[in-house]
Amino acid sequence: MFEENNLAKSLSEFGLTADPKVFIELSAAYTEVGRHYHDDSHVSACLSHFQKYRRQSERSHEIELAIWFHDAVYDTHKPDNEERSAAWAERYLIDAGADRDSTNRVVDMIMATKTHDVVSQDSKLMLDVDLGILGTPTSVFEFYDQSIRREYHWVPEEACRMRRAQVL
Repeated sequence: MFEENNLAKSLSEFGLTADPKVFIELSAAYTEVGRHYHDDSHVSACLSHFQKYRRQSERSHEIELAIWFHDAVYDTHKPDNEERSAAWAERYLIDAGADRDSTNRVVDMIMATKTHDVVSQDSKLMLDVDLGILGTPTSVFEFYDQSIRREYHWVPEEACRMRRAQVL
């Protein structure tokens, strides 16, 4: 699912013409060294998972764009990844000619992945898609948990366990 033609399709449904440069930039971001879970396979899994619930959305094209950008910036040493990912999406969408209301909804959905404050049915669906890993079989979840730990390898074990318990 993490393919240039899928991003082009998402952008087309948004009313935008695909610029190959954005796929190259997103691909580079999602394949950065140190990403073990928040990578291109996570985006693919979210896009695939979303297809099962697409009919429940109000604006499916906006959810798809939020999925493409939601973890574009991911630095485990910084607390503002969602803000930076949302800002990237906002800049891209505005520069590409998207309308402000649609852009704001995409930004809100990306921010919901941090705050878990949802403002619409679509942002609820976006959050469910992003957290879909929590409903997977034990073996899949364990692989996810190990991958997250690898992303946060620098955090002491006890602190990591306490933080993961809070998140979960």
